[in-house]
Amino acid sequence: MSDSEKQNGKRVGVHPLIVVFGVIFALWIFTQAIIPESKKIQPPQGHESQSVQTATILEEARTTDVPTFRMTATVPTMNAISILVPEQTTDTQVAALVAYLRDARTDGTLSSILTPTTPNNDLDQFSIASIFIFSDRQYAVEEAIQILSAGAHTPGDIYGKEIPYEVAMEHVRGHYMVNLNNKTKSEQGTLGFGEVATGLYSRRYLPIF
Repeated sequence: MSDSEKQNGKRVGVHPLIVVFGVIFALWIFTQAIIPESKKIQPPQGHESQSVQTATILEEARTTDVPTFRMTATVPTMNAISILVPEQTTDTQVAALVAYLRDARTDGTLSSILTPTTPNNDLDQFSIASIFIFSDRQYAVEEAIQILSAGAHTPGDIYGKEIPYEVAMEHVRGHYMVNLNNKTKSEQGTLGFGEVATGLYSRRYLPIF
């Protein structure tokens, strides 16, 4: 120990433990600054009660105009459809569109808007349907809805690798699902995309109904 490190027989300077804890605290501050808040929030699961955020969006959606949209792709074997909305479409407008699709199916007018997914079914022309809403034209395509409809555990080489499942999932703005054979929950509408079977949910996922 050098003379500069001594003073009355004692070590001069910061205690090593203080240095260690200081470094740990600095790293914690750094991670809090660089990790987006959205990544630290666990998405709500499908069985959870309606959140305050969802309730607010639904309330605003009742008086929000449905955005313009058009059908861009269909996968008849999977009863799946993709539709495209403008890039500037808000989540509230997407919620309004999902509710509009449900109302149109209920009153029998959805077949005049979109291609029926089960045209010869006695229950409904959309008795089984999965309608994906995108605002990016690059993902409102057949390949993306094939991958999403097949599920996360489907081998990646079945439908190609141009659009990974995780990427397609994050670009879904809204999702309207119908299965009239399921008496417990025949319809489900969400912001974003969620797969209950695997517990995978996109960052913007919120159950609407």
